[in-house]
Order: sequence, then structure tokens, then C-alpha cells
Amino acid sequence: MLNRREFLAAGLGAIAAKAVKRRTFRIAHSGSMWQDDVEEGIRACARYGFDGIEPFRNHILKYLDKPQALKEQLDAAGIALASCSNGGPMSVNFIDPTKVPQTIEDHARFARDFIAHFGCTHFKLNLGRRPDPAPTDEQLKTMARALNELGKRTAEVGLRLAPHPHIWSPFERQHEVERILELTDPQFVYLTTDTAHLTLGGIDPVKFVRKHYRRVAALHWKDTPAKYRGHRGPTASQEEHRRVNLYKNLGTGGVDFPAVLKMLQERNFDGWVTLDFGQPRPGEGTTDKNVRANIKYLREVLHIKLKEKT
Repeated sequence: MLNRREFLAAGLGAIAAKAVKRRTFRIAHSGSMWQDDVEEGIRACARYGFDGIEPFRNHILKYLDKPQALKEQLDAAGIALASCSNGGPMSVNFIDPTKVPQTIEDHARFARDFIAHFGCTHFKLNLGRRPDPAPTDEQLKTMARALNELGKRTAEVGLRLAPHPHIWSPFERQHEVERILELTDPQFVYLTTDTAHLTLGGIDPVKFVRKHYRRVAALHWKDTPAKYRGHRGPTASQEEHRRVNLYKNLGTGGVDFPAVLKMLQERNFDGWVTLDFGQPRPGEGTTDKNVRANIKYLREVLHIKLKEKT
């Protein structure tokens, strides 16, 4: 039997437990922060308490024909490969019909021979350079056919194909992303949504992910300058990005991360969230300072705990 004080304490404890929802998704960090030293990236992600790492293909070229050697390092560190983006020497043209067959073959081989080896559930990929001034509807149809075919082939090895809407690519503005979703088979083509790229491309990340939640396989989190909150104008140029880094640490103000998190918690999202940051530019601090700043935001603002290793 509980006395009155113990009964009240138990009740308050239950309420507190309900207030903090258990995290159902895993958190990785982009391997871009450590550039070509993927081994250091693995060790660092483990030290910081991340669940995984997400490199680009050009970061792991020396492991392409020996994925088990990389997996052993991941296993020893106690983290996973969230996914591995395309890149490096492979065809990434999804809008030129003469180049699409090679693009499909290169990506299908990479998915089958490398990514699937790690038990990944999705294949995050970028879709090449943006044509000037914008992709035509015929080019979007070509892209959709390519993604449908590639998605069928990656599904055969247990991977959801998850292209990444990215500024300065043919998959940038809302009508382009919506058109691709309309033209592709939801069984085979999903998305990796990036909070910064959606925002900079004039797309509200909360509204968009809520609307297309069933098509979202994974998310990338990074912020933008606060002036881009609710941005609907033209996409900033690459020249502007060279002058001033448009990819900012969490909490800078361009993205409403508490709203993003709430939406994922309401749906018990159980995929990967990757903090997608590269090495800091001169004057932006050290790698360690930036990683810890984002971890601090996760813990103190979003109340997300990582593994207790640092």
C-alpha cells in the first residue's frame, strides 16, 4: 500500500514520463564533417554519442570493394551506417535520356554491392546539376522514369530509394518535388528531406513533411539564416553561398525545429535523422565546437539525448 505522499509522487512521475516522449528515431552525423577521413568520422561519431554516420561515396572509395572492412570498424565503434550518398566517379544525370541508363546502372550497382551490405534501409541520393533556368516537364518525366526503375532495383536488395530535394539541382522548388512525387510509384520512390534545402528552396519543411509523410524515408537537419524563415522567393545563388554560408547550426532561426520534432514524435517516426554539416569555414570555429553546439541544441532546446559518451 502507498501512503498519500508516495501516491502523489508516483502520479507526478508518470505525468513527467508522459511529457518527455521517447525518441523513436536514430540520429547520425554527416561524414562530410571529416571529409575523406571516414575512419576518424566513425570514431568521432561514437565519441559524441551519435547512432550512426552518413558519408558520401567519395568518402569511402577505398572501401567500395571491401565493405566488410568498413563494417567491422562501425561495429567496433558501436554505430551504424545510416546510408551512403552517391557521388565520386559515377553518372548522376537523371534528366538526359542518353545518360540515364548508365546512371541507373551505376546507382543500382552501388546500392547492391555496397550499401545493402550494412543493413541500411534507405539509399539517399542527390540528382545532379540544375539545368538553366529550370528543368522542363519533359526532363521531370525523364527523372521520374529513372527513379521508378532504380527504385524497383534498390527495393530488390531491401533499400528504399530516397532522393534528396537540393537547391541548385533539378529537384529544388516545390512544384518540381510535387511533380516527381506525382509521377513516381510510392512503393519504390521516397524522399530524404532536408530542413535547410527545403527552406532555401521556398518550401515550408513542416507543412511539406506533414503532407508527404508517407513518402519520407529519412531527414537531414540543418538550419539557415533567420531571414529565410517562411521564404518563398527565388533560391539564393551559389555565389551568395560562397560569400556567406547558408547552412547554419541548429537554432539559427530559419527552421522551426521544435515544430519539426513535434510532428515526428506525433507519428513515431522510426527512421534516420542526420545532422548534415560539413567542415566549418574559416572564422566559423572548430569541428568540435560546431558539433557540440548542435548537440547542446538537441539536449537543451529539443530535449533529445544522445548516447552518454562525451
